[in-house]
Amino acid sequence: MKFEGLGTLAWQLVQAGFELQECDAQVIDLQALANADLVIILGGPISANDIARFPYLEDEIKLIRFRVSEGKPTLGICLGAQLIAKATGANVHAAKGKEIGWAPLRLTRAGQGSWLRHITTPVLHWHSEMFDVPDGAQSLASTTLCANQAFAIDSHTLALQFHLEVREDMLEYWLAGHIHELDTEQVSLQNLRQDTQLWGEKSEKQCRQVLNAWLSDAFGDRLNSR
Repeated sequence: MKFEGLGTLAWQLVQAGFELQECDAQVIDLQALANADLVIILGGPISANDIARFPYLEDEIKLIRFRVSEGKPTLGICLGAQLIAKATGANVHAAKGKEIGWAPLRLTRAGQGSWLRHITTPVLHWHSEMFDVPDGAQSLASTTLCANQAFAIDSHTLALQFHLEVREDMLEYWLAGHIHELDTEQVSLQNLRQDTQLWGEKSEKQCRQVLNAWLSDAFGDRLNSR
């Protein structure tokens, strides 16, 4: 969705020397991105299983499958993470319950030694489905309602169910865009606003640390020569 943008990631990517291009999967020829230096697949309110209703999801899956097979740096957030899971042979299905709001992660042993080690405070969750971890990947984090919150494939592919990219000034767009869902789930806008004020700045800092650490491993010396 348009309001689910790169957020905190954008400034950090520019600082690292990347030229950003926003692509709408519904209208662009996704194969043009096959050999891009980096592809980030963001979130949205549809399901990764909605291919029959939204055929362009199949094109995204094909793109991701190619990039993973070629070891090309790819990051997925929320729906993007679920599409990475499907592209690599794992299932996407309902979680134990809908997670909306700020809550801490439980890092696995692999997660504690990964780029996610920088996350020490609650992060923003906004989903009702979760992914299984693909064969050959490592689960990095979980919550009570979602057994798999993150996984990595080597150092080139990172999938995050939670929203590490969110900035404080993005929240109002999210609240307006998801208001029907929030009302249906009886989620308090006031609580979301208060928690974002409490944790948002810390989350932005942690996002920068996680992204820098992952980019360094995903690109190696290529990052410094950009």
